Amino acid sequence: MSRFDTYFLMNSDDIIEYVKEKLDMFEKDAKLDVKEIGDGNLNYVYRVWDEKSGKSVIVKHAGIELRISKEFKISTDRNRIESEILMLVDKLAPGLVPKIYMYDTTMCACCMEDLTGYELMRYALMRGETFPLFADDITTYMVNTLLLTTDVVMEHKEKKALVKNYINPELCEITEDLVYTEPYADLRNRNHVFPPIADFVQKELYDDQELKLEVAKLKFDFLNNAQALLHGDLHTGSIFIKKDSTIIFDPEFAFYGPIGYDVGNVIANLFFAWCRSDAEFEPEKKESFCEWIHETVIKVIDMFIEKFNASYDEHVTEYMAKTPGFKEHYLDGILADTSAVTGLELNRRIVGIANVKDITTISDQGKRARAEKICITAAKDFIKNRANYKTGEQFWNCFMANVNKF
Repeated sequence: MSRFDTYFLMNSDDIIEYVKEKLDMFEKDAKLDVKEIGDGNLNYVYRVWDEKSGKSVIVKHAGIELRISKEFKISTDRNRIESEILMLVDKLAPGLVPKIYMYDTTMCACCMEDLTGYELMRYALMRGETFPLFADDITTYMVNTLLLTTDVVMEHKEKKALVKNYINPELCEITEDLVYTEPYADLRNRNHVFPPIADFVQKELYDDQELKLEVAKLKFDFLNNAQALLHGDLHTGSIFIKKDSTIIFDPEFAFYGPIGYDVGNVIANLFFAWCRSDAEFEPEKKESFCEWIHETVIKVIDMFIEKFNASYDEHVTEYMAKTPGFKEHYLDGILADTSAVTGLELNRRIVGIANVKDITTISDQGKRARAEKICITAAKDFIKNRANYKTGEQFWNCFMANVNKF
């Protein structure tokens, strides 16, 4: 009888005992060190290592409440979903996700490859680091994991079984509230609004009925469009990176939804990095970094389109999806969703409960207010005019047009 046969929230000492019992990686008498390294809003993440042997492991442990708010009670089944999806994605996009050693449905914990030597992309971008392989890596990941899990490619009953297996109602509800509702109406009085732009937020978001109508349409599409198996939270805080390697992790929000949701999240978070560098960096560093963001935004959109078209032609199995013109129709819908979600992510990270450090760490209040206004006005453009943006250059020009307003 093990004390890990019944769920409880583990601390650092428990984690050491846990890995010794559950894994055969370490010697029984090994003197292990442990550190909690979690930086997200949901889970506890521990690094466990043996200095003598050099072996190490990451343990991700799910609590029953959000770390940022005990108001949110969430199912620990997300740990199963994340572990299974990482194993599936490792087959679809090998080398772009961490290896899973085991997951435990009782303790709601998974043990995975330690990515020491990598760093969170968000923090690297905040320092002005650039990554030449990122656009290629992230577009390969998105095309392989998204297109290959659609009805266009998969046998329909097999795909429906995946939809059933990865239904994720509690975490989807968080997205439905925090992305598709609360930035447009502070229904629970928990939005974080930077005081210098409170009147701007009231006018541009809360009082804009045309915008609310478009977001309402998008929300109900999100609720009903089981298009592909999404990561569900694909931003620069869910990516470990080095100059020569990209690793995507943390797919606990995964479920079947619109492909553009993942692509738009990537684009929006690159714009956050641009805003911070524009406000914080010295001129020479700012110029080179902002140019890299410019090139990367364009590459992510255009390489996604190029790889999508090639993969579609290679892997399509559905007879009607081979009808001339359908691929173009399908891709147009994805790009419109990408634009819309770029806007939704920009808004929810400025106004909602889960802000981003790219923006909140801007030291000058006036520059921060400018950055937040840029994001909000660009977001409205991406949402309201979502059918207009079909190339990387068009996405970039939309953002820069709003930069130039301030």
